[in-house]
Amino acid sequence: MPDFPSDGGSADVSGRLVAEAVPGDNALALSVGELAGKLKRMVEGAFGHVRLRGEISGYKRVASGHCYLSLKDENAVIDGVIWKGNASGLAFVPQDGIEVIASGKLTTYPGRSKYQIVIERMELAGAGALMALLDKLKAQLGAEGLFAAERKLALPFMPRVIGVVTSPTGAVIRDILHRLADRCPTHVLVWPVKVQGDGSAAEIAAAVRGFDAIVAGGDVPRPDLVIVARGGGSVEDLWSFNEEVVVRAVADCSIPIISAVGHETDTTLCDYAADHRAPTPTAAAEIAVPVLADLRYTVQSHAARTERCVRRYHERGRERLDGMARLLPKRDALLAPQRQRSDEAGLRLDRGLERRLGLARRELDGATGALRPAVLQHRWDAAKMRLDQSWRLVKSLNPDNVLDRGYARVTAAGGGQTLSSARAVRAAGAVTLHFARGDTIDAMAGDISGAKVEPKKPRAYTRPTTDQPTLPDQPTLL
Repeated sequence: MPDFPSDGGSADVSGRLVAEAVPGDNALALSVGELAGKLKRMVEGAFGHVRLRGEISGYKRVASGHCYLSLKDENAVIDGVIWKGNASGLAFVPQDGIEVIASGKLTTYPGRSKYQIVIERMELAGAGALMALLDKLKAQLGAEGLFAAERKLALPFMPRVIGVVTSPTGAVIRDILHRLADRCPTHVLVWPVKVQGDGSAAEIAAAVRGFDAIVAGGDVPRPDLVIVARGGGSVEDLWSFNEEVVVRAVADCSIPIISAVGHETDTTLCDYAADHRAPTPTAAAEIAVPVLADLRYTVQSHAARTERCVRRYHERGRERLDGMARLLPKRDALLAPQRQRSDEAGLRLDRGLERRLGLARRELDGATGALRPAVLQHRWDAAKMRLDQSWRLVKSLNPDNVLDRGYARVTAAGGGQTLSSARAVRAAGAVTLHFARGDTIDAMAGDISGAKVEPKKPRAYTRPTTDQPTLPDQPTLL
């Protein structure tokens, strides 16, 4: 393609449409990636290890575990990254607005033509920054209600099992055990942990949650109270008890917790989350259990007071009884009318018995007179006469008496019902004729008006020897 000349007639190199090699120019064209690589090697070579002081801004931790943030001051801002391995080893959780000193190396990010610091270690920039972080974390957790008074649990009066979260080799555990033995011997479970340094916060939180996870009635007794304790130290030494993981574990524990971290002037977030704060570990042991000697004295005092109350109640009852007894009438006054009525009733009884005895004697005499032989003989004769009359009446009414005068009594065959009419005889057909002295003849009823009947010779009649049966002799009553 031909070059178009300028107004002066000479060739203009800067106005070329297609790049061509220029005589005397030794600089070769670089790709963007090649330039980014050279910059990356140059920056990393010149700033292989740097320490930056700045305020954290835009901190975030992604799902992969890497952390991204910016460090800034009043003049500039630089991006930073903390890879997952280094992020887990930080002594604190980064927060926006906290001034820190970050150690690492500078590098570039070719994808966006930016430079950044790869942070390997991060520390707070002095005690002021540490306190600022503490205040910020305190405000955050307090806003969630972890320090609210309504979450606090009441401490048991006399716990049977006490769990202690502390270092097993320090003086703290010895002080606690010694104080418990002096006041009230109690079963103690110690969960050994590190109380400062890397990983100490995780161990403390795990111990608190471990005590809370113990099931009641199992092989390991469940504590009735937990003491989280550590000796005194600087703010940095006690920082593990300010970690969010520890504070949340203490706040979520269903067992009452006493926080005894540091000396009386030391305060940690664990103290705010616990159900009770003790100024020292020894004071925690004193708060946990009462004095056994005081309990015994109290029980004895209560027993003595109870005995006095019972005795006083008994004495007052006796006094009231005596007072009421004085108001009651005397025994003789109460019983005198009853005694008099009893005596009168006895006299009336004697007179009544005598009168009744006299009446009975008169009745007996009258009955004795009625039993004289003459009177009895008269009654006997009258009764015999009445009996003879009744017997004669019975004989006269006996239908068989007329049989001796030639009559017969007709009954149905077999001694059935007496037949009193010819019609009944014809209806019966077979009949029985009853004669005197029990003789009977069976006959058939029929019409014999045309038959010839031979007269029979009458049988001689023999008169009975007696007209009436002899009555049995009536025994005499005399």
